[in-house]
This record gives sequence, C-alpha cells and structure tokens, in this order.
Amino acid sequence: MKIIVRTLQGLEPALAEELVELGCTDVTLLKRAVACEATQKQMYAANCLLRTAIKVMVPLLEVVVNNENQLYAAVKDIAWENIFHLNQSFAVDGVVHSDIFRHSQYAGLKSKDAIADRFRELTGKRPFVNPVTPDISIVIHIRQNILTVLLDASGSSLHQRGYRVYPVEAPLNEVLAAGMILLSGWNKKTPLYDPLCGSGTLLIEAAHIAGNIPPQSPDRKYCFQNWQSYDKALWAEVQEEAKSAIHLDSIPAITGSDKSLRCVNATQTNVAEATLDTYIQVQRSDFFQTPGQSGIFIITNPPYDTRLKEDDILQFYSLIGDTLKKSYPDTTAWIIGGNIDALKRVGLKPSKKISLLNGDIESGFYKFELYEGSRKNSDL
Repeated sequence: MKIIVRTLQGLEPALAEELVELGCTDVTLLKRAVACEATQKQMYAANCLLRTAIKVMVPLLEVVVNNENQLYAAVKDIAWENIFHLNQSFAVDGVVHSDIFRHSQYAGLKSKDAIADRFRELTGKRPFVNPVTPDISIVIHIRQNILTVLLDASGSSLHQRGYRVYPVEAPLNEVLAAGMILLSGWNKKTPLYDPLCGSGTLLIEAAHIAGNIPPQSPDRKYCFQNWQSYDKALWAEVQEEAKSAIHLDSIPAITGSDKSLRCVNATQTNVAEATLDTYIQVQRSDFFQTPGQSGIFIITNPPYDTRLKEDDILQFYSLIGDTLKKSYPDTTAWIIGGNIDALKRVGLKPSKKISLLNGDIESGFYKFELYEGSRKNSDL
C-alpha cells in the first residue's frame, strides 16, 4: 500500500531515512511529508516507531474534480462500508489549495454528507459524526482540481508522546527534538549534554534513540485499530518486536542542566514520567559558571524569543560561544535558534547549517566543532 507520512519542515530527510530502515520502498520526499510503499505491518510499525512522524495516512483515491458535484460523487463512490461500521463515528478534515474550491470547511462538509448519504442509502441510517475523538478520521485534500482522499491511520498527532506532564513556556516539539538529534549525526555513544534543558525534551528523545525505545507508549490507541481491515495479531507482532529491540544498556551518559529551578523540576518530572530517571541526570546550574568538559556532544535550544531585549539575546549567545570555546574542547555543539543575528554572536564558524521550523519560527540549526584553542570566527 502507499502511505504518506507527515512531518515538520526540514525533517523530511530524517523521516525518509527512518522509513528506509523500516523496509519501506519507493521513498519520495514531499513538502513536510514523505511518501512510500509499505506493507500493512510496516504501516502499523510506522505509527509506533517513527520518531519524526506527525501523521501516517493511507490514500484511498486521487481523481480530478472540477466542481462540488464531482467532489461529492467521487467521495460517495468509495466503499466506506468496507472501511468502517455504521455504529462507528467519523470526522472529515478538509485541506484546500484551489481556485475552484475556496473553503476547506465547505469541502469537508460536502464530503461528510457524501459518506453519510452512502450509508443511509445502504442501511437507512447515517453514522455519527464526532469531530473531536472520531473512530475514523478522513482527510480530504484538494490542490487546484486534484482530489486526494486519505485515511488517517494515527488519530491524534504522533508528537504527543505522553511523557511531558510538566511543560514550561514554549516547549520544544517532541518530533522536532527527535529530528534534531537524528540530523545531528550523534553516534549514540558519546555523552550528550543539554545545558539549557527547559522541560527535558531533547534529553528524553536522545535516550529513546540511544536505547531504541519506541517513541509512543505501548498503551496508545491509533485510528487504524478501528478499521475493518485491522489485524490484531499482526499489531501484537509489531509491538512484541519493538519491545524486544529495546536495549537500555546502550544508553550513554545523558545530562541536562538549567539555571531555572522550575525548568529543572519540569525536566525531572518528565524524565520520571518517561521512566528514564535511571539514565538521565539533571541538575540546577548556570552553564556559564560551571566547570566544562571535553569530548562530549552538546545539543540545545537556547531562549531567543521576543520576551528578552535584543541586547540581552545577543549578549546571551555571545556568552554561549565564550563558554564553549573556553570550557568544552574536543566537543561538537549543535544549537537551534530563531534569531540568526544572535546565532552569529556565538563567534564560531558553523561547519553545518540546517533550516528548520520551530513552531512558526524559521530557525537555523547550526553545528559548531570545538577544538583545543578553537579560533574565533564570526563569519557566518
């Protein structure tokens, strides 16, 4: 079957690599998504194992439609009775980029009516529409006059891992955090340190990656479990294989710190919720005042938002650079920031730059390599 997996902007290469590792074929990068061919088992595994996925969707139909009547007919022509039962609830989400169909909500309503009318003609009854927690989630995508109808296999967004019970302001998206670690090339053996750990998302995702721990809770429910085609035994096989592949003894030293007591408390709470408190150490300390280390791997998301004065932001990033150069020789440091001028104040030439989207903020993800006596170079 063909599947389309949604992700965040900039993470498409990382997601594509994950799909290849699952054994999927014909992997094609799209905008904020990756398409591929997958077996039913691989589709199940994609939902519970992919770290950079937001949604896994299965296309049912792609056809040209030039008006609302053709849209209605195309959606109604799908054998929905073979996909879900009358006593199950459903919802339709419309995504429209078209000069013909200008309102995504209207396209969604028209499609919902088509599905309900098909059931009514077959059974005399209409299935219940539940826009909040439907058993069956359907996506209607229209680009100009090309209609694509997709089944949402995931349900709620896959970034919702379940461990972040104590958030802080502007927490890092879990999918973005996992993608940053995968894109960074961390070898999963070198000690990892986040000196500005916030609520601990980077630390937890790093431990998951190093220990091959599935990003999703084994108790999580997915929409594909409500499909008529759902194979309970096959899903149990996927879960068992995922469980047996975990190797906690492979997790290296993972450490986080923050000057804020609230952030430290948040991280400790979230780490405990993820049952990783044995593997992740967290302490309250000022990155600029504590002794450094050599030969480690740093990845961090410093504050850069508009709550801070511009001068304070620039000075803060300058201190980050000074601290790295002074106290962290033979270290690789990756920093994500939405303020490029601030990133320049690090005062080191990045050996790699990746463009990412952190929320709605276009951000740079920069790699800095520190050596004994790293030279200052602000030519970014």
